Amino acid sequence: MPDPKHIHLIGICGTAMASLAGMLKHRGFRVTGSDAAAYPPMSDFLRDLGIPVAQPFDPRNLEPNPDLVVIGNAISRGNVELEYVLDQRLNFCSLPQLLHDEFLRGKEVLVVAGTHGKTTTTSMLSWIFHSAGLDPSFLIGGIAENFGSSFHLGSGKHFILEGDEYDTAFFDKGPKFLHYFPDAIILTSVEFDHADIYKDLDAVETAFKRLVNLIPRRGKIVAFDGAVAEVKESASLERVLAKAFCPVERYGAGARANWKLTNLRLDASRTTWTVSHNDEHFADFEFALAGEYNVWNATAAAALAFSCGVSKQAIAEALKTFKSVKRRLEVKAEVNGITIIDDFAHHPTAIAGTLKALRARYNRSRLWAILEPRSNTLRRRVLQSDLAHSLAQADEVIVANVFRSEAIPENERLELPSLAAEIKQNGRPARLLADADTIVQTVAPELRSGDVVAILSNGGFGGIYEKLPARLRQLAEQK
Repeated sequence: MPDPKHIHLIGICGTAMASLAGMLKHRGFRVTGSDAAAYPPMSDFLRDLGIPVAQPFDPRNLEPNPDLVVIGNAISRGNVELEYVLDQRLNFCSLPQLLHDEFLRGKEVLVVAGTHGKTTTTSMLSWIFHSAGLDPSFLIGGIAENFGSSFHLGSGKHFILEGDEYDTAFFDKGPKFLHYFPDAIILTSVEFDHADIYKDLDAVETAFKRLVNLIPRRGKIVAFDGAVAEVKESASLERVLAKAFCPVERYGAGARANWKLTNLRLDASRTTWTVSHNDEHFADFEFALAGEYNVWNATAAAALAFSCGVSKQAIAEALKTFKSVKRRLEVKAEVNGITIIDDFAHHPTAIAGTLKALRARYNRSRLWAILEPRSNTLRRRVLQSDLAHSLAQADEVIVANVFRSEAIPENERLELPSLAAEIKQNGRPARLLADADTIVQTVAPELRSGDVVAILSNGGFGGIYEKLPARLRQLAEQK
């Protein structure tokens, strides 16, 4: 375009918003954005794309007036830029609306949805299609390490994207994924989450039922089929799938699973397993990732890819070379034999899966869990007992103050002393330390070679990812 249309994104540092910004720039638009605070990996991602990020929010960030403003779903009335947009009657829309209108039309849309595993499974599916030479477009809620990016606009017919059940924008409280009109979906799980916008599990199930109702008869749903241990989660999935009009294939350990795994081996550096399809051997798979939940994610991706015509050999080769996603069991540093892990913790079930995976991979190590209760679910006490049970899988547990606790009504807020007491009742020591600086100063001297430290947060956590390794190096130099 000789005179690119100017699009401004309010809340640009969200993973999906930053990805959309990159896609728009790739299409030739002039893109700017603003946010309250920028931190890696998305701040680095936007800088590398040459997209300016104004901090903090300020009406002057929209001067001269852009042609279109995209309002992130984290932006609420009272935000000074949003108020300016409304006062000036600037053109605005949501991320899902623009994504559908500008990028999804004419594509075969494959959506990965569910309470857990969306980002990693979307990354796996995209890598499988890419490795098979199909050049898909994709949008992922994180940085896929195989691509070094969270998006790609390909020449192929498929668009693969992560389908979020969170709300769309301040003016559209429906789930994002209802805007995508998928041809096929993977459904990993249905649990209560996003306690700030969903009243209860029934409300969550209703959102997913609406997604299932959008799939055409010629489409497909690949859904998890849990074993007895996941009866509660399986019941939710069954209710969600009850009125599907398209074929449904199941993967998991349940009796109805079309895709089952055997011979699972979780070794120190590799994970291997065998998949059968309708009780016949399908393929032997391996990759470098830890955790049984990642094996299920990979099996789901394999099932949908195969239904789209990708060969089992191409799937196996792609998984073998699959790396990971930033902030998903990411090794941030190794200092004097101490391993620092970053994981995007947002829900007790996800935390349990993370710690179980680390137990299997580092089975002789002392495992630390350092949690910042930051997601809208973890900041509330609604799943407090589940959280205590999950954290008790670590040997040492540290919990920071609830992020922006003043924004949560006191009668709903996570009760930290009670949480610590419940963790201790589950047989593990737990300490409450206010913030990243206090944690670093307290914990660093206690760490020893062989320890594995899982830092669990879906935000910047006061720079702890950089501060803790730096303090460990400093202590080593003083010896």
